Amino acid sequence: MSERKPYPSDLSDARWALIEPTLTAWRQARLDRRPTGQPASVELREVFNAILYVNRTGIAWKYLPHDFPPHGTVYAYYAAWRDEGIFAQLNYDLAGLARVKEGRKAEPTACIIDTQSVKTSTNVPLTSQGVDAGKKIVGRKRGIVTDTLGIILAATVTAASLSDNAIGMRLLDQVKTTYPTISKTWVDTGFKNAAIEHGARLGIDVEVVSRNTETRGFHVVKRRWVVERSLGWLMLHRRLSRDYENLPTSSQAMIHIAAINNLTKRITDETTPTWRGTY
Repeated sequence: MSERKPYPSDLSDARWALIEPTLTAWRQARLDRRPTGQPASVELREVFNAILYVNRTGIAWKYLPHDFPPHGTVYAYYAAWRDEGIFAQLNYDLAGLARVKEGRKAEPTACIIDTQSVKTSTNVPLTSQGVDAGKKIVGRKRGIVTDTLGIILAATVTAASLSDNAIGMRLLDQVKTTYPTISKTWVDTGFKNAAIEHGARLGIDVEVVSRNTETRGFHVVKRRWVVERSLGWLMLHRRLSRDYENLPTSSQAMIHIAAINNLTKRITDETTPTWRGTY
């Protein structure tokens, strides 16, 4: 790793050790397909640190500090890893390790599904946006699946106008393909009969968990609080505070990157330095 002053978003040696084998294997596969076979000079760890910096701080790519590799190079790696499913693969591998660390089996049997509508920035194409009439938000809608520990198992991003039912069916397909062991999921009342029936066809029992109408104001809802907490964790990454991405697939990749960031810390028992307690 090159010598420079570290940023709070940088990977520690222990966290890099969890990611490095996948990225090194990816690079070797690309080298094997190149006529010259000459390795690139850029350090993969520095590229990933730069991606984490963008994800955590919310800056535009061209505003990357100059002690990182050039922003064009970093984006080229990011786009390749996005399109080739490397971020999703890392999310999957690390989720299994985090579950085992918590004394669970690597493959979950139950999950929770929820959606979140977010506003978009001015650069996002109108064709990929929509209006969530219920929440009165113009933008995109994120759908995520977590296990009972709050670990993200699957994610998708659509126009905000798409119904929770349609997103739920998409997520059920995705999570059942990735985790065939899933047989139970909990959802909120936005998911209707179509999602429940689709889950039944996949062998997944979809249970709707309603709020207690007799309790006024905020209160913890059984099972659903886990996925809502995970959505809150995502919002700590400023690139996800609203949707800045031109492509929905980029938005989905940013969710996976935030999950990778959290999972590596969870596995290595590390935390992100904050201003609290420093005065």
